Amino acid sequence: MIGEVYNMPPQPPDAEHTRYFDAGAVRIGVEYRDVDPESLSATYAGNAAHLAELEERSPAGGFSDEGVSIHVCGDDGHEYVRFDVFDDEPHYHYVHQPSPEGDIVNNVIAYDVVAHGDMLEWAIERLRTRLPDMLRAAGGDDVAARLDEARVGRAVDEVEVLARRARDVRASAT
Repeated sequence: MIGEVYNMPPQPPDAEHTRYFDAGAVRIGVEYRDVDPESLSATYAGNAAHLAELEERSPAGGFSDEGVSIHVCGDDGHEYVRFDVFDDEPHYHYVHQPSPEGDIVNNVIAYDVVAHGDMLEWAIERLRTRLPDMLRAAGGDDVAARLDEARVGRAVDEVEVLARRARDVRASAT
């Protein structure tokens, strides 16, 4: 696997601040996130192994960033793919289903803005053209097999509008 593999799940979306668009076999959510060390510690406080991994792998001062997150969840409720279009360290995730033993594979891949340009444009294009492959890469073969391209396309149209608006509103506020 390329990127970094974490044995803890990504911080869950904040249901109050995430708007989901139904696309049949998947729901795609848009959230503006402001990640800080305190909220991350609170997320993993109930799991000593996850908290220890967070502390061990965090940079000095902890993880801190903000931006638009796009969450791709199967109709089974599992988030398989996430695009974190963050200001400082944009990246994306392949979030595998936990193994029967409970092992977690959260594969985080840094996004290269120099080579690929604006990550939001790239993420929207991936949703339009590579979503089945990305779902399969995260172990979502069944979900990928049931995608309805037309429904996904309509949802991505709405996701794009909301994600751009969230990013633009935040940018104009700073």
